[in-house]
Amino acid sequence: MENEFEDRLIPATSVASGVGKELLTDLYCFPIQVVNMYFYGHPGDKWTIIDAGMPRSADKIIEAAENRYGKDAKPEAIILTHGHFDHVGAIVELLEKWPVPVYAHKEELPYLTGKESYPEPDSSVDGGLVAKMSPMFPNHSINISEYVKPLPDDQSVPGMEGWEWIPTPGHTKGHVSLFREEDRSLIAGDAFVTVKQESLYNVMTQKQEISGPPRYLTTDWKAAKESVIKLNELGPLLAATGHGIPMSGDFLAQELQKLVDNFDTIAVPEQGRYT
Repeated sequence: MENEFEDRLIPATSVASGVGKELLTDLYCFPIQVVNMYFYGHPGDKWTIIDAGMPRSADKIIEAAENRYGKDAKPEAIILTHGHFDHVGAIVELLEKWPVPVYAHKEELPYLTGKESYPEPDSSVDGGLVAKMSPMFPNHSINISEYVKPLPDDQSVPGMEGWEWIPTPGHTKGHVSLFREEDRSLIAGDAFVTVKQESLYNVMTQKQEISGPPRYLTTDWKAAKESVIKLNELGPLLAATGHGIPMSGDFLAQELQKLVDNFDTIAVPEQGRYT
């Protein structure tokens, strides 16, 4: 099993990279360059990985996990919100370290079993330098067919008792978000983000602002809008997003409602291949 992303070094990072933060006693955010991945589970207890970071980041992920859960700790599973390169960049190396089940929506499986590539990034969208750089981002599939399984039909999340997965397509066909009703915590993936991901300056400084999914890799804006409306209706109190600093409380509620009310101007590019 080879990682075809391993030779890709993306020349962008943020001030938050490598600085983990406990959002809840059982939810830990670990930023890697321009993307967030998460550990679920209390220290000393069973734990699960959500998304798998950037290429060449496996050593940092393993170190962060060992610091939180111990040297010999092994995750229950890896849950993927979707299969874009910045969410599965280190997964091959992680599976070599921890051969555990990987779960994703069935619509994502072709991109995780070597059968289909994602549409090419759209550098024609407006928004900033990262969008212009996007043609260098890999869009080909990986093959982890030995490990990957579809998420359960009952919308439970393996290794994450009390959570449910919610279909939130738009950014990709099989994108999912994770929600826990008990405390209304949301792991949103890239259904919406809290940084203008197209802007290199905003990404580097992590300037916090609500935004739709990254424009250069989003192919269905109608579905993306419907997904944001669906997540807003859940009334989340915490949103742990794939990009940007997590949001919570009244600020999250206000910003998410603003995104719903103004999605076509905030999120949708003025021009682009998929608009």
